[in-house]
Amino acid sequence: MRARGVPAALAAAALLLGVAACGSGRGSDGGGGGGNPRSFAELKHWGFAEWDRWAKRHEFHNPAVAGVWNPETMDQAPPQQPAPAPESPAPSSPAAPSPAAPSSAGPSAPAAGGEPPVGSSPPAVAAQPVPRPYTSYPASGKVFLTAPNGGTGQCSATVVADPANPGHSNLVWTAAHCVHEGKGGDWYKNLIFVPAYNSSGAAGDHHRASLAEVAPLGQWWADRVITSPLWTTEGTRGGDAANQYDFAVIKVRGPEGESRSLEEVIGTAVPVWFDAPREQLAIQAWGYPAVAPFDGQELERCDSGRPGSRSFDAARPAMLVIGCTMTAGASGGGWFADGPDGRQRLVSNTSIGTSAHTALNGPYLEGVARQALDYISRK
Repeated sequence: MRARGVPAALAAAALLLGVAACGSGRGSDGGGGGGNPRSFAELKHWGFAEWDRWAKRHEFHNPAVAGVWNPETMDQAPPQQPAPAPESPAPSSPAAPSPAAPSSAGPSAPAAGGEPPVGSSPPAVAAQPVPRPYTSYPASGKVFLTAPNGGTGQCSATVVADPANPGHSNLVWTAAHCVHEGKGGDWYKNLIFVPAYNSSGAAGDHHRASLAEVAPLGQWWADRVITSPLWTTEGTRGGDAANQYDFAVIKVRGPEGESRSLEEVIGTAVPVWFDAPREQLAIQAWGYPAVAPFDGQELERCDSGRPGSRSFDAARPAMLVIGCTMTAGASGGGWFADGPDGRQRLVSNTSIGTSAHTALNGPYLEGVARQALDYISRK
């Protein structure tokens, strides 16, 4: 599964990256150099114009290239895998997991580096295989990418509801390190989303399979991508404050000849729950872990219950932490919880994990994440 790997620096960026402080400027150039925000506090006050100015100065180009992704190249793409994060020293006592009906999501495994952050970590929860066919949970899938300087990679992702186009979403939620190299880097290329990857299991144990078996709902090429400017200006190889904003939204287009939206084709899209009450959450994390004992061909889930917390920068919202044994490859995979109406909603995504593969960390989705979704929805 490691035929052509993303370079070490890229791989390390894949599950978790580090960040310093950043923000938003409202001057004539929309902020600091290149339209970047000047501070975290200012970023929270960005409006559509600032996001648009920033996106135009950091334009994403992703022309479709025939034949780049086939069953073999998808199978051989290694997971985004950085240096592992330290275990949180103080465990919390989360509520017992509530068994919920399978939703949809998928992470690409976590790991991080740096000094131990402040926080708490729930006990480990063993990942369990999701029953096939995965087309029963089509909002979950995989993202595949190539690095600007060569090499390939894979992450997990989730189809999310489009607030400006209800019932017709083409939006996919994943981790920032699955779409951009971070500080000093660039967008990844040949970025595609494959919903319900390997639904039938034909590619299990790296067996040869047809494209129709591996991508039963097609390959969806990225047209636009948005992430937090905190990631592109601060993201590094080690887990730090940048991971507190390690999320991204991809707008995709369908296979040639497909006029329907992604949501219409797969039949679902998961609403995003911003500012969700931490103490009321019972989280399920989904993803395609690809490091032993997993092989990246199976969709897994952890019913992890109430999350703990981890913070690298107290000025930013603390990350959610759950017990889960998924490994690299799960990065970007969705974290779900039942909303007030009983419907499952996306509340985070896998960002970083621990060296012992006992816990996953995901960003807390609040105002900045809402602004990013809002912006790409309106575009």
